[in-house]
Amino acid sequence: MQRLDLRQLLSQKLSPQQIQFIKLLQIPTAELEMRIKEELEVNPALEEGREEPVDEYSSESDDYEDDYSKDDDLDINDYLNDDEISGYKMQGDRGGDDEEDREMPIAMTSTLTDSLMDQLGFLDLDDKQYSIGMQLIGSIDSDGYIRRELSSIANDLAFSQNIETSEEEIEQVLHLVQTFDPAGIGARDLPECLLLQLERREQDEITILAERIIRDTFDEFTKKHYTKIQSKFSVTEEELKKAIDLIIKLNPKPGGAGTGTTRIQYIIPDFILTNTNGELELSLNARNAPDLRISRSYADMFDAYDKSDKKDKKLKETVAFVKQKLDAAKWFIDAIRQRQNTLLRTMEAIIKYQHDFFLEGDESLLRPMILKDIAEEIGMDISTVSRVANSKAVQTEFGIYPLKYFFSEGIATDSGEDASSREVKHILKEIIDNENKRKPLSDEKIEKMLNDKGYNIARRTVAKYREQLNIPVARLRKEL
Repeated sequence: MQRLDLRQLLSQKLSPQQIQFIKLLQIPTAELEMRIKEELEVNPALEEGREEPVDEYSSESDDYEDDYSKDDDLDINDYLNDDEISGYKMQGDRGGDDEEDREMPIAMTSTLTDSLMDQLGFLDLDDKQYSIGMQLIGSIDSDGYIRRELSSIANDLAFSQNIETSEEEIEQVLHLVQTFDPAGIGARDLPECLLLQLERREQDEITILAERIIRDTFDEFTKKHYTKIQSKFSVTEEELKKAIDLIIKLNPKPGGAGTGTTRIQYIIPDFILTNTNGELELSLNARNAPDLRISRSYADMFDAYDKSDKKDKKLKETVAFVKQKLDAAKWFIDAIRQRQNTLLRTMEAIIKYQHDFFLEGDESLLRPMILKDIAEEIGMDISTVSRVANSKAVQTEFGIYPLKYFFSEGIATDSGEDASSREVKHILKEIIDNENKRKPLSDEKIEKMLNDKGYNIARRTVAKYREQLNIPVARLRKEL
């Protein structure tokens, strides 16, 4: 039997304005321009440009307000006299010079595929071999390898181009492709890639030894079991060192940037911090945020309605539509303004917290700082600070830094104070850089050295920081 129950529940829901603000807050400056263009396309009440002076449109007749707002709760003054939403340029804006290039700088270069296809055209191949070569080049991964089985490539040729071929024929063309530049291109694994590069070098004793190491003892080489390799080939330590140095200098990824279009997108900082005689000055980079305003033509519609004697249903529907678009435009401009306010408040709090670093640029001056510290400083939620820090960057005199760079945990010291984990990583890296590469330091020895320096750190933390710095274990750092 069905039952009907009445329950009272308290729940929180985000308003459309809050959702819009959150979305705008988390995107970086580089994406803001596109987001604004999208809004301009869908909302005719929103325009790009500086706000025009308000003259005869600053007030409307009392009759209109009484007549229309009585029925539909519409206050035209909310739209015509709202100076606060006329634009969103605020502190930190850099003017709006006409000559300023608003396009994101993008560098385009030729592709690896184009280069390989050009080299294929210089070979004296018949139509079938040329089609096989094109299929092979199309199968090259972004790092320059062909990992697809030759049997699968033969099936692709049969199904897509109706070309019957064998693995032997494909391998013959593959050997030709492997002679192309860059050296090592078209290899099927790392050892083959390295051997292809060594084959182009002068075949002296060291090169021949390097080839033997890769062919016969590649596993021992990757694990740095140099004693076993030296014993197997009966060579001196000096000869082995020269051969290993030669192998290390080879390119393990001959494809480089990949077979697609090389696209370099420069970082556009969201903040610009300058140091003027010890005074830090912060400004927002408004390069991708054009001036926005409420459309005057839409405001004129209210004036036209006020002067019209014929107030039929269709005209009221038109004005309701205009009201909706003006609301959306107002919300968007307000969200942009809130975004800039939040960005500035958050960055100002970070500068206050890491003031010494921004003055000197010394990584050891970074203080331990977590999201909660900044959230409490500016009186906002941690999630808001996280959205600001996640994809934003600041330009300083020492370079461009992502905001996440300044957040780190604290490590206790003998003095009773906390040191930034980034400071500890910096010292850890210096220790490893200065170690004897013939006898690299273990994590236990590094732990003891850091403890001697006053940092209370455990071995597992040393291992964690070492891995975060992409530094291998001691055995793999060993050199001859």
